[in-house]
Formats: sequence, C-alpha cells, structure tokens
Amino acid sequence: MAKEKILFNRKTEEYQLHVDDSNSGKYLAAVIRDLTSRLLTEDDDLIVLCIGTDRCTGDALGPLIGSRLLEDGLLHVHIYGTLEHPVHATNLEETLAKLKERHKQAKIIAIDACLGRIDNIGRIIVGRGPLKPGAGVNKDLPPVGDLYITGVVNVGGFMDYLVLQNTRLYLITRLANVIAEGLAQGLASLALQRQVSPG
Repeated sequence: MAKEKILFNRKTEEYQLHVDDSNSGKYLAAVIRDLTSRLLTEDDDLIVLCIGTDRCTGDALGPLIGSRLLEDGLLHVHIYGTLEHPVHATNLEETLAKLKERHKQAKIIAIDACLGRIDNIGRIIVGRGPLKPGAGVNKDLPPVGDLYITGVVNVGGFMDYLVLQNTRLYLITRLANVIAEGLAQGLASLALQRQVSPG
C-alpha cells in the first residue's frame, strides 16, 4: 500500500509524513524551510535540540539525529544533543539554562522520539510550539522548543519504558536518516535564502 505524501492536520496544526515514502526527506525539508523561515528574525540564533539517550534504543532517535547533523557541518545552526553528549531527562533543565545563557535571542527546533498508535509507527510529525519531552514515559519535564519534530517509534499505552527498550534499531536508524536529511536540506536552503534576501 502506498503511503500518503504529506498530511496537514488542521485540528492539531501538525504536518505528518511517513518514513516509508521514498521522498520523505525532500518533503520534510520543504516543511522545515517554510516553518522556520516564518519563525526566525534576522537576529535569532537557530538551535536544534535533539533530546534522548543512547542507553535506550527507542529513545536514541534524538542523539542519532544530532550526531548526523554535526557531521553535515550546518552553518549558522547550533546543535545540542548527540550520541557523545546527549540531552536527556536528567540534564534537560541544566541544558536549557545554558542555552539561555549562551544565546540571548534564539529559536529552538526540538526533536524527540514518541510513542503512538500502531498505525502511526514510522510517522514523522512536525508542528509549531513546544514539545513535551518524556510525556510518553510519565516524566515531568519542561516543554521546550518553538518548533518540534517527533518520530513515532513504537506503540504507547502500556509499559512504555519497556516498549522503548525493545524498539527496533532499524526503524530508529531509518527515522534518523530521514529527519537528519530533511533538516540538513531545509536549513541549508533557508540559510541560502536568508543570504540572498535584500536588507
């Protein structure tokens, strides 16, 4: 069965696409460029905050994306949360305090794995506003971000932490590839657009 290209949910104001679509990276790049360009002012730093830990397969999505974006060498983008230096439940508040200190004026794209219904596994969800990290495993963490990207990695609702531990690395890797590709292309295109814009 062919997957939908890209969906916009008017109720939640979220864009959704599926990792199985062969053009998902390209579609995601267009959404990222559009949403970010409407968000940023000339003086804003742009931060990509990738939340998660490599100690749990299902929660490793964020750090994998952060590491891949660092390898891409994106200009004018600050990456936080990698496999080497993850941002997770125990250091998120400390990290947010550091970001406020280092970046006086910034917009944040927050990225995290999430759990959902079985028919949503493999979906990538993009929206405006903050995400609530740790909500799927009953952790009380501060909301973060001006835009968010989440990847639905497994089924939620029962023994969520165990479900995250038993998520297939194959799916996490595919989601990380597509999201990193979409971000790299979308933000590179945006940087070029901002350079050539008058004024």
